[in-house]
Amino acid sequence: MADVKWIKIAVDMFDNRKIKQIGSMPEGDSLLLMWVQLLCLAGNVNDGGFIYLTKEIPYTDEMLATQFNKPISTVRLALKTFEQFGMIEIINNMIFLSSWEKYQSTDRLTEIREQTRARVAKHREKQKLLAAGQLDGESNVTCNVTVTQGNALEEDIDKDIDKDKNKSISKKSPRHKHGEYQNVLLSDDDLEKLKAEFPADWDQRIQRLSEYMASSGKSYKNHLATIRNWARRDKPAAKSAGGEDMTDLDKYF
Repeated sequence: MADVKWIKIAVDMFDNRKIKQIGSMPEGDSLLLMWVQLLCLAGNVNDGGFIYLTKEIPYTDEMLATQFNKPISTVRLALKTFEQFGMIEIINNMIFLSSWEKYQSTDRLTEIREQTRARVAKHREKQKLLAAGQLDGESNVTCNVTVTQGNALEEDIDKDIDKDKNKSISKKSPRHKHGEYQNVLLSDDDLEKLKAEFPADWDQRIQRLSEYMASSGKSYKNHLATIRNWARRDKPAAKSAGGEDMTDLDKYF
């Protein structure tokens, strides 16, 4: 978990067709509240839309009932409904929010996760160095000096993180235009990853995104992430309760 204090929620969320359908169900209010709780939990986990207690311990129905203080029957109904509507997927027994990357600032969330990882790693390393110094005869340092060293340590960690952040921004690879309409932006590294992951049709996936953005007027912050997200959805989609085809990209919440 990585110090995320906020998530994005669209102001027209309750105008969404799926949300309206869920709200009209007998336990609709409880299901909608649980959907918002899942969004918040995904933000707390901060792993690209996956929800779990730890990577080794996925949430079970019973655990979510405890987490959200809901009857287990309501939790099971909610998960079944969200999965049928294409709002979640179950991947390796973990809940995954299908449209997380579409609505959240995934670049910023990744940055927060990496900053936290770097801060913890640097702090642990310097604590080891301090401990080694004390074993060499420096254990008689006064409490005031120890506190001062601790404060300086935290300042050093923050400064190092800022430096790393600035370096990462300065070294960020330029993105080049791709697709028929020259609107798909990928760095050379992104393109190599795309070719490795989709060797048979990587160029068709770029073209698909290019045509969709040109025709719909929509834009995405990370085009590689968008292509990957669409690839997960390319598997046959379930039909909605009314027989409506849920494969249209505009219909994902």
